[in-house]
Amino acid sequence: MELKATDNPIDSAGPAKQVLSNLFYGWGYNFYRKENQLRADDLLIRAKVSEMLAAMRAHLAGLERDWRCEHLPAPTREHPFPDPAAVATAQALQRAQQGIESLETKVRTAPVPEMDRVTQRHLNEREALERLAEVDGELVMAAKSVLDASAGLLDPATAASGLSAILAQSGMEAVLARRAEVLSVIAVA
Repeated sequence: MELKATDNPIDSAGPAKQVLSNLFYGWGYNFYRKENQLRADDLLIRAKVSEMLAAMRAHLAGLERDWRCEHLPAPTREHPFPDPAAVATAQALQRAQQGIESLETKVRTAPVPEMDRVTQRHLNEREALERLAEVDGELVMAAKSVLDASAGLLDPATAASGLSAILAQSGMEAVLARRAEVLSVIAVA
């Protein structure tokens, strides 16, 4: 996945360049620096992945709701206890939703390197953020494949087990681990 590159208008501003540059850096932030764009892109990418995971969770919640309406009616005198197989399926769907919610939380709360002037002098932050953007691209592709595969799961009885297999095959956890490795290199450097 390739991110769109935007030229820095300050670079070709002529005599006003120094004044604008001083104003931007006086506030400690330059909107046009590639590092800041990459940081913002990281936040947007992770928000989109979280939306995909939320859509997947909503799909499973709909399957669970339909399953409960069809297979777990209100207790009656003839059938005071629910069918254990139907309860197990409903619980499996709930656990799958909790797993997706946990993954969504990991994605949404994943750290981003801070904009710190001291560390910027000692490491090549742009290179690390570009590696982070590549890993985020892999995360989007994995989330998209999982979302597409989960949309095809229409049978609630097999959806929970099928979704856990799909998540394992997608490697989203591995991508998040690689993302943490990229960030650990930044922290160590």
